[in-house]
Amino acid sequence: MYSSDDANRFALERAAMVREQLAGRDITDPGVLRVMGDVPREEFLSAEYRELAYADRPLPIGMGQTISQPYIVALMTQLLHVRPDDTVLEIGTGVGYQTSILAALAGRVHTVERLGQLSESAQAILGRLGVRNVEFCVGDGSLGWPGHLEFDKIIVTAAAPEIPQALLNQLKGHGILVLPVGRGPVQDLEVVRKTGKSIAEESVCGCRFVPLYGEQGFGEPDERI
Repeated sequence: MYSSDDANRFALERAAMVREQLAGRDITDPGVLRVMGDVPREEFLSAEYRELAYADRPLPIGMGQTISQPYIVALMTQLLHVRPDDTVLEIGTGVGYQTSILAALAGRVHTVERLGQLSESAQAILGRLGVRNVEFCVGDGSLGWPGHLEFDKIIVTAAAPEIPQALLNQLKGHGILVLPVGRGPVQDLEVVRKTGKSIAEESVCGCRFVPLYGEQGFGEPDERI
C-alpha cells in the first residue's frame, strides 16, 4: 500500500504526464486525456520500476515483455476513436494498463494474452481497481478472439509481420484496427479502416514493439518463456 504522500506525488506526476507528454504533443481527444489522467500507471509496475511510472518510456513487466510508454498508449487509443457503446478487442493484455484505458472508454473489452502469468497479473490488478467490463483469454492473439464474435475496434500491442487476416475477419464493417506492422526493429504504426469489404491502410509513424507470436504472427518463439 502507498502512503498518502506517495499517492499525492503519483497524482501530480500523472497530471504532469498528461499536460506535457500528451497534450503537449498531439494528443487532443478529451476522453483519452481524461482517462490517461485517471488510471494509475504505477499500479501496473513492480516496485523496482514504480518510481518511473510516469517517465516517457516503456518499462519491463517481466517475461520479456514491456508496458508501452504513455504517449504510445494514448496515441493508439486516440487513433481507435473508442465510443461508449463499442466492443473492443485487445491483442496483448500484458499487465493490463492499455486494457484499463480502453475499459474506461468502451462498453466492453475482450483481451487476449499469450502468457498466462501476465494475464493473471492483469486480472488481479484490474480487479483491485474495480474494472468490471473486461473479458480475458489466454491464447494465440494473432487468431483473434475464440469463436465468432466481431468487434467495433481492435488494437494490437505487439508487432505483426503483416496484418493478420483473422483480425480483419473479426473487425465489423466501419471498424478500426490499430497495430504495429513490420519485421525489423522499427515498425510502422498503422490504422486500418474497414468499410464493408473494403480495407484502407494508413501509416502513422514509426514505433518499436515486441513481436506478435502465433500462427498469423511470427510463429512460436525459439525459446518458451
